[in-house]
Amino acid sequence: MSVFAFYLFAISAITGGLFTVISRQPVHSVLWLILAFLSSAGLFVLLGAEFVAMLLVIVYVGAVMVLFLFVVMMLDVDFAELKAEMAKFMPLALLIGLVILMQLVMAYGAWDSAHAASELLANPITAEHHNTEALGLILYDQYFLLFQLAGLILLVAMIGAIVLTLRHRKDVKRQDILSQMFRDPAEAMELKDVKPGQGL
Repeated sequence: MSVFAFYLFAISAITGGLFTVISRQPVHSVLWLILAFLSSAGLFVLLGAEFVAMLLVIVYVGAVMVLFLFVVMMLDVDFAELKAEMAKFMPLALLIGLVILMQLVMAYGAWDSAHAASELLANPITAEHHNTEALGLILYDQYFLLFQLAGLILLVAMIGAIVLTLRHRKDVKRQDILSQMFRDPAEAMELKDVKPGQGL
């Protein structure tokens, strides 16, 4: 049963990733990507990493993909114009993809499994630590500095994206805090004596 489940989740993940790339409609691409994420979560469950599987479902499927789906459906993006612009860079993209594929082949050729890998696969949950606890010990004990540096890099990347995309337009009225603080109430307000039954 586990072998059947593995092949089912693996074929679903590969199919979802393939149709994510080749789908013409962006909404369909997001839905296929959700299928790929759910299938990957199933593979993590088969490996005994339930915590990582639940994180994949909650964070990626429940938050990121739903956000992408709403953004794609709400924005009026001219995808025909985007595809025309992308066609100009297709040779460069194919060259970069070929280089990445060659690197993956070289990495796979030099890859060697650890000595204790077969024992860990046979017994993924040890008696000493549960997989969630073991993952926490690795992240927050053994690789604590690298984990914090990764978070710092993501923070800098987020700030850089905000700075690059922020555009100050002249036709948008923005709040000027200093002018609000230093304004004179005597000049800003004017009292009117309104007679009953009359307007200003």
